[in-house]
Amino acid sequence: MLDVKNLRSATEEVARNLARRGFELDLEGFRVLEESRKSVQTRVDALRAERNANAKAVGIAKGKREDASALLARGEALNAEMSAVEVELNEIQAQADSWLLGLPNLLHDSVPDGVDETSNVEVRRHGDPREFAYTPLDHVALGEGLAGLDFEAASRLSGARFSVLKGSLARLHRALAQFMLDLHVNEHGYQEIYAPYLVSASALTGTGQLPKFAEDLFKIEGERELFLIPTAEVPVTNLVRDQIIDAAQLPLRYVAHTPCFRSEAGAAGRDTRGLIRQHQFEKVELVHIVRPADSYAALESLTAHAETVLQRLEELPYRVMALCAGDMGFSSAKTYDLEVWLPAQGKYREISSCSNCEGFQARRMLARWRNPETGKPEPVHTLNGSGVAVGRAMVAVLENYQNEDGSVTVPVVLRPYMGGQERLEAVN
Repeated sequence: MLDVKNLRSATEEVARNLARRGFELDLEGFRVLEESRKSVQTRVDALRAERNANAKAVGIAKGKREDASALLARGEALNAEMSAVEVELNEIQAQADSWLLGLPNLLHDSVPDGVDETSNVEVRRHGDPREFAYTPLDHVALGEGLAGLDFEAASRLSGARFSVLKGSLARLHRALAQFMLDLHVNEHGYQEIYAPYLVSASALTGTGQLPKFAEDLFKIEGERELFLIPTAEVPVTNLVRDQIIDAAQLPLRYVAHTPCFRSEAGAAGRDTRGLIRQHQFEKVELVHIVRPADSYAALESLTAHAETVLQRLEELPYRVMALCAGDMGFSSAKTYDLEVWLPAQGKYREISSCSNCEGFQARRMLARWRNPETGKPEPVHTLNGSGVAVGRAMVAVLENYQNEDGSVTVPVVLRPYMGGQERLEAVN
């Protein structure tokens, strides 16, 4: 949620910033809401002042043993009028809150201009794409050749955009997740979290998925309203919801390995083959909770931690892209995407997004820290990123480590998690 004080004091500046995203701020709607709020607030303040003065007059009258019946009657009338006006004020505030929840985050000044992904800016790249002496297979052909990827069974179970992994591929998938967790916990200093896979609407509102992206969520029908998590960012970031954190506790660094569930409502016809875009997939998610002054240094660290995963896998060329204004996520002030090279597609594909949300999510969650300089609670800054998407990492390993006979060499760093296995053999 945007800082409403900033919105009131710098409305035109906020509008220009949001326009970089292609978002048009309803200035007239905001003006009408503000005028209504101010008018009703003025009435509330006036009634409260009169009620207090009347109550004081009642006390004085009783102290002098004078007739206070008229004052008492006026007090009852003021209470009734006050209650009615407060209801009106609450209704206007609810409208304002609903309107605010629909506004995306402000962009950091360093975010490049542009309307879509074609204007994203390459920051750096690592490694060179492998040159094949043969036409490389895609991960679907490789996975089926290894007898480890079964879309037909998944379709019978759940329909399209699901998969069943078997044998060596299921183990490779597990190995990747375990390797990432160990790396982030043991070397990068994250605290591992096991979090619920079902969350409330308020948790999703806190991190920005609701109300705007309701169609992308899977809602569970039961005794109470719950949603399957679209990312571990939701439950893990909400760990600081309604909290005031002591400055000495910051920064907090969390890592969680969870399944993620997305309806992909806006992805019809995209990536229909394979594991790139599934309704159910897994990620190792990184979350930072930091002091505002530290959040952009934290973004660089978080991104570097995600990059380390790809670097340790050695033969996975990748590049880091700074997303342009028009390609930014709703809650993010600045985002880096990590894109890994997929030989069969002949292009880089996203495997991680690392974002600084500044105080946007914190204001929605009422997540604060106590600033030792002022002694007052202020919004923390929250960051999140995939470290990395497990299924897409497996896709990248299969395609980049493939051999001409259809087998796949196991990356050295994963072999301890694979019982020492060095190669996944194709089934004839």
